[in-house]
Amino acid sequence: MANTTQTVGIYLYDGVEVLDFAGPFEVFSTASRVAQRRAPETQPPFSVATIARSRTAVSARAGLQVLPMHTLTDHPPLDILIVPGGVDAPERARDDLREWISGQAVRVDVLASVCTGAFLLAGAGVLDGREVTTHWEDVAELAALFPALTVRDTGRWIDTGPVITSAGISAGIDMSLHLVARFAGHELAIATARQMDFQWRDADDGADR
Repeated sequence: MANTTQTVGIYLYDGVEVLDFAGPFEVFSTASRVAQRRAPETQPPFSVATIARSRTAVSARAGLQVLPMHTLTDHPPLDILIVPGGVDAPERARDDLREWISGQAVRVDVLASVCTGAFLLAGAGVLDGREVTTHWEDVAELAALFPALTVRDTGRWIDTGPVITSAGISAGIDMSLHLVARFAGHELAIATARQMDFQWRDADDGADR
């Protein structure tokens, strides 16, 4: 369990699904708020950085405009990288994005995807040989495009250690709470879910929180 602040990067792009990135952002920022309320003298367990190709506004799904904090070339060193889904077809064709993801995969402690973000990780070659999941609508396509993966349509997330993939949209919240538990303790994850008024089912014990 970490005693220092973990930097969480969330990649943004035009067409990104709002809850795919906003859900994890809320989880990690709430976890830090709850932790510091309990122990004001300690460092926050998480710091969240949004990252995009440029600092200009990203047009998320349904037109929500979001200003990213950093770019692919000026973001701080990351401990956790989360790649959300959405209208991601244009992103799949970007060579520099594939190179950035594959480069981050060997630097971060955890590389994670939400929903169809799994396609971007798979395209970067970082999911080969792993059990993964994605939105239920896209399971068959992911399996067909990337036969080196074992694609499952079960559960809210699949944790293989350095790589975690989650199912669709709201499942990113469950996965992020799991990461809070993994990096900062199960008690803080439970308190974070309670603060968010979110019913969290932790795969470790199957109990609703």
